[in-house]
Amino acid sequence: MKNFKDLTIIIITFKSDEIIFGFINKIPKKIKIIVVENSKNFLLKKKLEKKFKNVKVYLRQNLGVSSSLNYAAKRTKTKYFLQLSPDLKINYKDINLFFKFAIQLNDNFCALGPRFLKTKKKGHLQINSKLKYGKIDSIHGSCMFMNKERFNEIGGWDDKIFLYFEETDFTYRGKKKGLHCYQINSIKIETIDTTVKINNENEKIKWKNLLIWHFVWSKFYFYRKKFGFILTILIFCPVILRIIFRLALYSVINDKKKLVKYKFRLNGLYSSIIGKSSYLRFANMKN
Repeated sequence: MKNFKDLTIIIITFKSDEIIFGFINKIPKKIKIIVVENSKNFLLKKKLEKKFKNVKVYLRQNLGVSSSLNYAAKRTKTKYFLQLSPDLKINYKDINLFFKFAIQLNDNFCALGPRFLKTKKKGHLQINSKLKYGKIDSIHGSCMFMNKERFNEIGGWDDKIFLYFEETDFTYRGKKKGLHCYQINSIKIETIDTTVKINNENEKIKWKNLLIWHFVWSKFYFYRKKFGFILTILIFCPVILRIIFRLALYSVINDKKKLVKYKFRLNGLYSSIIGKSSYLRFANMKN
């Protein structure tokens, strides 16, 4: 626990009122916490800072996860920070293992991450569970332990990415500088909730379509940075053909819900291809 004075936990929230108090309440009071609240909830800021003396809340226009993390990192005074999603279950005693491994690596790393339990292998790649630790191409963005100096050296997260692939892009740039990511299997974390709480069914559909739009926008954007425009277009040709086929199919069978879904997918991809910013926001979407 002695290392906690060298750590700041960064939590990025958007419509997370229902879970944020319970989550912060479990964090040791010796750890500094920065909350970047992207839904501009003034009442939430007031309540959090009143209840928790180790918490500082910043209200911001929602410019995305990357922008929020960079904003918080600039305001971090400690040597290390831990980006945490408030939907996780974590044993905070295990955080000392991050410090131990960071010292072992002489702080020459891009990011450290835990072993995630009960995840799907397809969407969440991890090292062999039999290993104590090991190199990994990318740490999952919901729990990343970083050294602030190395973070700045890599250039922080790409502000142009609103959502998805921000950690993939960051760790890719870190690897090019010789700074690798490591997964520590003895630190175990489980996702037990969802960060965004939306009860209205129409708004849930809007939220899902927003995620669809940003996922495909960010994927093309990252691939374009990594492989160049021409090769990325070739890689995405099957994706484009599948989207067009689905749009035609759902138009014929009159499945309006899935038709809207694939229209968002196509629009997100098209916007990324022509170089538009990741502009779509929940507040600007039509019902």
